[in-house]
Amino acid sequence: MMAALLLPETLDLKAAGPLKASFLSRRGEPVDVDAGQVRRLGGLCLQILLAARKAWAEDGKAFSINGPSEAFLETTRLFGADVALLSADINGVNS
Repeated sequence: MMAALLLPETLDLKAAGPLKASFLSRRGEPVDVDAGQVRRLGGLCLQILLAARKAWAEDGKAFSINGPSEAFLETTRLFGADVALLSADINGVNS
């Protein structure tokens, strides 16, 4: 069973610590990231998401992003991180 991780609307500097802790507590388990409510994604939280994506790949565990909001998708594109982050399994996105 996948561990669900619901991302908050705002992923800014204040959200970085809790986001990192959320991933650390789920390490070793498949994780399903719900990015549907994200309205603002800052650079530090994006780095945490990228690091988590890489760690899950290295561990051979599933890492999926479910229903990312338009703001989430646009921010990853603007940072040039869409390919690295969104190469994970993505549900609810029409490519």
